[in-house]
Amino acid sequence: MRIAIMRKFTYILLPAALIIIAVIAIYVVRPFLAKRQEFNADRAYADVRYQMDLGPRTMGSAAHEAEAQWIITCLQEANWQVEIVETMDGGPGGMSVKSIVAKRGSGSPWVIIGSHYDSRSVADQDPDPAKRSLPVPGANDGASTVAILLELARVIPAKLDRQVWLVFFDDEDNGKSDGTGWSIGAKYFVESLQGKPDSVVILDMLGDKNLTIYKEKNSDPDLNNEIWGVAKDLVFGQFIPTYKYSIIDDHLPFREAGIRAVDVIDIDYPYWHTTQDTLDKISAESLKVAGDTILQWLKEYPK
Repeated sequence: MRIAIMRKFTYILLPAALIIIAVIAIYVVRPFLAKRQEFNADRAYADVRYQMDLGPRTMGSAAHEAEAQWIITCLQEANWQVEIVETMDGGPGGMSVKSIVAKRGSGSPWVIIGSHYDSRSVADQDPDPAKRSLPVPGANDGASTVAILLELARVIPAKLDRQVWLVFFDDEDNGKSDGTGWSIGAKYFVESLQGKPDSVVILDMLGDKNLTIYKEKNSDPDLNNEIWGVAKDLVFGQFIPTYKYSIIDDHLPFREAGIRAVDVIDIDYPYWHTTQDTLDKISAESLKVAGDTILQWLKEYPK
C-alpha cells in the first residue's frame, strides 16, 4: 500500500515540476520571450497610411516636423526612453537634422535597428521629366520601415536581457547621383556614439507588394547570414540568399566605423524615387514578413 501511494504522488508531482521548470525557463532565463506580442501587420499598415496623409516628409517641411513629433509620441506611449540627436545639414539653408533614438534595456548585447524617416525632395527617377522636380511621396521609401520600427516598439518586451535602440534617422534621402550628400543623420549619429554596438540592422523599402530582399554587398556577411537564415527557418521566400547590389544607405557610416551592420532593403522597386511611390504599392503582408524576421532574429542571435 505504501509503494502504491508513493507512485501516485510521483505521477502527480513530476508533471507539475516540469511545468514549473518550463515557466522559469521562459520568464527568467530568457526575458526577451516574456509577454512578447505578435507583430500586427494591420496596425503597421495604418501607420504607413498616417504618414502618407501627412504628405511628403521632405526636409524642412511641416509634414516632416509633424512626422517627427508623431514618432516621438508613439515611442513615448510605448514606454521607450526617447532622445534626439541633432545637427545641421551643412547646406546653404542650414536645416536642422534630428535623428530620433528610442532606448530600452541595458548592457550587452547592444543592438540598433534603424530606418530613415525623411522622404526625398525630388523624384529624379520619374519616367515623366515634368515630374522630376516634384517630391517623392515615400510610401515604401521611408514610411514602410518607419511603420515597421514603430510596431517593433509596441511588441518588444519592456524587460530585456539586452540593450535595444530603435533609431529613426533624418536626412538620409537627399543625396546626389555622384554619391555625396546621403545619410547625413546617420553619419552624425555614428560620430556622436559613445561605445560600440554589437549589431546594427538598417531597414529600408520593405513594404512593396512584390517583396524581394537580396543580400547587400556592403553589409556584414555574418549578420546577413543570420538574418537570412532566420527568414529561411520562417519559410519567408521573400528573403533571397544571394548578393545582388552595393547600396549607399544608413548602414555605411557604421561599417566605416568598424561596426557590424547590415542593410535589409528591397531595391528592386520600380517606383523608387518617383511620384508613384504611393500607398497602393504597399502590402501589410510584406510589412509583417520583415517585422517577424527581425523579431525572431532579435530573439535568437544577439549574444
